[in-house]
Amino acid sequence: MHRYLDAQHDRFALTHPFRIARGVKTAADVITVTVRQGGKIGRGEGVPYPRYGESVESALAAIEDVRPLIEAGVDRKGLMTALGPGAARNALDCALWDLEARQRGRSVATITGAAVPARIASALTVVIDTPDKMAEAAAAIAHAPVIKVKVDAIAPEAQIRVVRQAAPAARMIVDPNESWDQAMVERLQKLLTDCWIDLLEQPVPAGEDAWLEGFEPAVPICADESFHTVDDLETVAARYQMVNVKLDKSGGLTGALQAAKAARALGLGLMTGCMVSSSLSIAPALHIAGLSDFVDLDGPIWLAEDRADGVRDEDGYLLAPATGFWGTE
Repeated sequence: MHRYLDAQHDRFALTHPFRIARGVKTAADVITVTVRQGGKIGRGEGVPYPRYGESVESALAAIEDVRPLIEAGVDRKGLMTALGPGAARNALDCALWDLEARQRGRSVATITGAAVPARIASALTVVIDTPDKMAEAAAAIAHAPVIKVKVDAIAPEAQIRVVRQAAPAARMIVDPNESWDQAMVERLQKLLTDCWIDLLEQPVPAGEDAWLEGFEPAVPICADESFHTVDDLETVAARYQMVNVKLDKSGGLTGALQAAKAARALGLGLMTGCMVSSSLSIAPALHIAGLSDFVDLDGPIWLAEDRADGVRDEDGYLLAPATGFWGTE
């Protein structure tokens, strides 16, 4: 039975600018894929990321390259062979998972055995701003169980201290987004313990992290930009204590599940993350969230308007989408 593929660029405005060390975002630009077959429809979303050499145009072009395979009925294994990891494959892979669930009348969670939590603690993010504004933003979410604070190399001490003072009880992740160097990581170890930081995420640039092998950090360090797929694990496991699994990096739920299980087998801690996206990106990622030590899936919380029936934030706890939104009948 023939399939029909549609792919388009969708843009979601943000309520506030999302500032990190490498730039600022005011809208989420995503690729939405729809695969139709026999009256059933599967949907998926990918977020092209310039850091990885992606754009909306390149992602749409990659999807067009494999259109004949998708419409001829290629399965997810064939898709992984035909297309490398990234936003395009993520959107296609997740659409195929959604389609299969609807065709079989079984949820993706049932098929994979990866349960979706109905409610899970998910980090709320304080983005880079003046110390006063970061403190104000942190105070507004101080009740949340987990806070991620975005920092840079200009004033990380002040950024971390003001957020911790404003939110003394929350578990806290510090994310420099590759903006630090070795000397800064070493110098700030005491600060991280003094401020009760639970996790330091990708402090130095990917490709400049070999020195982490043998380094004993005061708090666990999580690989993000240094970790994409299961193929990276051998190197990453020697340098980091945790990995951040994102479906856009792994190229879909199929690759993300492989990476998460392999990371656990190596004794690594697990975090689930996302790009700034709609709930269509988050619904499949929840299958990884249930396996994770830390969850950071607040992308849709930044949107002025999300897709209908998507995830919701309730005081720092993420509530799953409505039944039928993705991966279920």
